[in-house]
Order: sequence, then C-alpha cells, then structure tokens
Amino acid sequence: MQIKAAVAFEPNSPLVIETLELDGPKAGEVLIDLKATGVCHTDGLAMTGTGPGAALPQVLGHEGAGVVADVGPGVTSVKPGDHVIPLYAPECGTCSNCVSGRTNVCIGNTMAPMKGLMKDRTTRLRLGNQPIHHFFGTSTFAEMTVVPENAVAKINPEAPFDSVCAIGCAVTTGVGAAIYVADIRPGGSAAIFGLGGIGLNAIQGARIAGAETIVGIDINSDREGIARQLGMTHFINAKSEQDVVGAIKSVTNGGADTCFECTGVAAVLGQAIRASNMFWGHTLAIGVASPTDVIPVAAVELVMGRKIEGLYFGGAKGRTDVPKIVDMYMSGDIQIDPLITHRMPLEEINTAFDLMHRGEAIRSVIVMD
Repeated sequence: MQIKAAVAFEPNSPLVIETLELDGPKAGEVLIDLKATGVCHTDGLAMTGTGPGAALPQVLGHEGAGVVADVGPGVTSVKPGDHVIPLYAPECGTCSNCVSGRTNVCIGNTMAPMKGLMKDRTTRLRLGNQPIHHFFGTSTFAEMTVVPENAVAKINPEAPFDSVCAIGCAVTTGVGAAIYVADIRPGGSAAIFGLGGIGLNAIQGARIAGAETIVGIDINSDREGIARQLGMTHFINAKSEQDVVGAIKSVTNGGADTCFECTGVAAVLGQAIRASNMFWGHTLAIGVASPTDVIPVAAVELVMGRKIEGLYFGGAKGRTDVPKIVDMYMSGDIQIDPLITHRMPLEEINTAFDLMHRGEAIRSVIVMD
C-alpha cells in the first residue's frame, strides 16, 4: 500500500514528505491507521544521525495513536477497529526481563528496532527500491505503520487521539517516573529539572504521589504558569539564579527527597544529584544524554546514601500501564490538553521541530488527514 510519511534522509536536514510503499503486517504484526503523533526531542536527536535508534534514511516518530486497520497471522490481543497506542517500549510478557519483575525493559523485541528493522531484520517501508528504516519499531510520522503485536497497547475508544498520543512517550515517562519509580512519600519534596513535556508530567506525577513541595527548574520563565497549574509550588530560573543547588536546598529543608533530571544534560544531572537530600536523596536520570557525557559529581557526594537511578519509559510496562494512564487522563487525574500547544498537519512537521528547538512549544501534535 502507499502511504504519506516524513522521511529523514540526511543528518541535520529537514524531513521530506514522501509517498512510500508499506508492506502489510506479517505474522505477529499489526497495521495501524495513525490519527495523531507527537513531536519529541528524541526524534530531533535521531535527525542528527547520532541519536539512539538512528538509522537513516528513516521514518521517525514514536508518540502516536490510531486505529488497528489489519492484523497478521497469530495476532489475538487486538483486532481491526481497536483504538491503540504503538509502543517503543514493548511488553512481551515472556522474556527473561518481563518475567523477572525487576524491570519494565522488555528484551523480547528490542535489538532489531534499535537498528531500524522489524524483528525479522527486514523493513516494511521503501521508496521505490530503496529500503527505509523504521524508528524504535513505531515510525509514527506516517499515515500508517506496522508494529509488533507486543508493541501495541489497546486503549479506551473514547480517548481523543490528538491528546493521548502524548502518552506514547512524554506523559508516561514523566508521570510514570514519579508513580512507578520514585519513592515519593506524602508530604515529601521533589525537584524537577527541565520543564518540557517530560518534566511537566513529572510534576503531575509528583503531585499525585503526594509531594508537598515541588520545585521546578528551567531557563525559560514562560513555563512557570503551566507548571504551577500542574502542581509546582516553587520555580527557579536556572539562567538568573547563581546557585541553583543552594536555592533548591533552601526550600526543601536541606535537599529534595527526589530529583528528576529531564534535560539530558550531564552537568544538570550533576546539579540534581547535589540538590538531593544528602542521606536519602534519590535522583532519576530521565533525559537522554550524549553517549560521551560524564556525570560531573565527586564520589564523596554519594557516601552518605544518595542514589542515582536510570529509567526507561518512566518505569511503565507498555501494554499493562499505558491503558491505565489513558484512563487517568479520561478521569481528570492528569492533564494533557494544556501541554499540547500546537496542532498541525504532517506537511508542517518541520515547523513543529523549529518550535520545539526554539522553546516555543511544549508539545506539537501532527494530526493526520
């Protein structure tokens, strides 16, 4: 079948709208008619040709929502007409990681997608005779996509696609980090570094978990209003504040119980660690840093009990937890709509990236025709 998609051909170049050939689903695969997709910093990193999962030429996108159009042989958990979110963090339920109960990172189908391929080491996308790579097994910058069955979460059919698509990455990563991984206790404190799509959702998660003092740190003061709406109690402008760590300690009685690093900047992660409580501070490294970055923290900072923890997709299990987070949105427990600052067609996707890089958008959503 022919589909319209945004293709990354060359590093650091705009995406190109092309008509591609998409093969139908093979055994264990699902064809999704995409209705909306969010634009994320991780996609922008992949456009450089060096980010995780980058394998140009490639159809990027990993934050989508749509309707099942067809299924391949052996698929039993979804059927045509089901409303779904494709998952870059699959959940097979049978691999050693899934059955361990110790991680949400499924290894039943991870290596091929990180190389831009499906599980059988081939691609379903091509431009003429040229193969086009998938991205994170999802490739949502397209009208339709083929994904493995274990990378599909069936959701409430009443949920609006152009809002809940953000649950495919930003919302789950932020909210999930707070409710699934962080040990936030009622009346406790949290500091969130970076008030983008993930950080703002970490604020919501910290509020739900019972944090009383929630400090937001960003270089953009325009984010203060929406952050307070979602539950932030204190704001620190990292551009004008000379001592960010000291400022956090002054409002959290010596250091935050939990720090969320959502920028992917190693120097900021170092600040987050030092801003956490000396004895029980827990720092979550959420932002994706450069592979060559090193955390600038002296080993002595950890001696008394501070902890650093990396996490993927907010610690959430894709097929189990994503439908629950959709329900949290539908019940009003979390807000998504204030975070969707721009909606536009696929043809304007490069504008969405420009808005993101200039800090003028929290989340831009591409709405398919």
